[in-house]
Amino acid sequence: MRRILLVVAVLLVGVVGVTTVATASGPTLSGPTLFGTTLFGTTLSGPNLPVPVPVATASIVHVPALGATDVSPTAPATVSVTDGTLDEVTLTGPDGSEIDGALDGATWTSAAPLAYDTTYTWGGTATGADGKTVPVDGSFHTLAPADIVRGVLNIGDDRTVGIAAPIEVQFDAHVEDRAAVERALSVETSVPVEGSWGWLPDENGGSRVHWRPAEYWPSGTTVTVEANLFGVAYGGGAYGKADVTSTFTIGRAQIVRADVNSHRMLVFRDGVQVADYPASYGLSGDPERTTRSGVHVVSEKFTDKRMVSERYGYDVMEKWAVRISNNGEFIHANPASSSAQGSSNVTHGCVNLSTSDAQAYYDTAIFGDPVEVTGTDVPLASRDGDIWDWTLSYSEWQSLSAL
Repeated sequence: MRRILLVVAVLLVGVVGVTTVATASGPTLSGPTLFGTTLFGTTLSGPNLPVPVPVATASIVHVPALGATDVSPTAPATVSVTDGTLDEVTLTGPDGSEIDGALDGATWTSAAPLAYDTTYTWGGTATGADGKTVPVDGSFHTLAPADIVRGVLNIGDDRTVGIAAPIEVQFDAHVEDRAAVERALSVETSVPVEGSWGWLPDENGGSRVHWRPAEYWPSGTTVTVEANLFGVAYGGGAYGKADVTSTFTIGRAQIVRADVNSHRMLVFRDGVQVADYPASYGLSGDPERTTRSGVHVVSEKFTDKRMVSERYGYDVMEKWAVRISNNGEFIHANPASSSAQGSSNVTHGCVNLSTSDAQAYYDTAIFGDPVEVTGTDVPLASRDGDIWDWTLSYSEWQSLSAL
């Protein structure tokens, strides 16, 4: 019997690494317990084997939270998983269209803006460390604006404009939170150009904001404007309708210098005088007819323009008309004042040239060209219309910013 027990002890040492001590009363085996049981009437003592640890199930986190409302359509929507992996994720609108997104590690993030006042639904699955599949589901709803306001840029892509051209964003309704909107606007230039946004009085039923440089634009500058207005809260429950962008170029530096007392109109291009036209300006004896002093800006031009004044009793069609202010001031041909051109000022505020000279100037004029009128005692001001940006010093202009 003793021999059999010693053989068992040796076997146990080989299997579980126990130590055998033989005594006269019989062997006692000490060391790790084999399943905490007794073998052949001999108790095996020692630490128990490890208890199995439960394997985790996947846990899903949604941002925004499931069932959320008034969600910003510009904030990324995400699904994340812990203790598992995402197998597939979809985010769909009510028409079944899927929103673009990307999976990065354990998180899926939407990559496109959502729409206002829309319910979006999650789909897909995740697999936990326990091998069990968990659904990705639920929905949320984006905010519903009280009003959606459109903003429009005045300069389109690929245009070439003059060195005094302002950038304008015209809104089709009043903007209450101008600071929030201005923070969504940016101007990038191919060469360093200092400038500022300035809010002008509402026009055409809506607010408007201009950006002008501290000095005239450098010729050849490439300008990119971004108005990231979608999702921006304008105040009063109104939100931006859409983002708008434009990239354009500043053309040659053409400046008109119009000294009313000289009865001439000079044109300079890139610092060189290229034209000297006899001209007649507004009659100085009537403040309503005086050509305004200050930096005007070419805004549009017409081969033929009907000009009407009930006050002064005329209704005429004029040729080669270049608008320099929307208070009614143009540079245009007027054969009726030819005898005064170069010698006296007799017009109703416009700059009159001969037909040939007016056409020659018309052919060179582009939006944004400055027309510097001097010599009168009536200044161009905000009452005169849409572009009076350059009547202010740069520090005065900066004070019109909402930031």
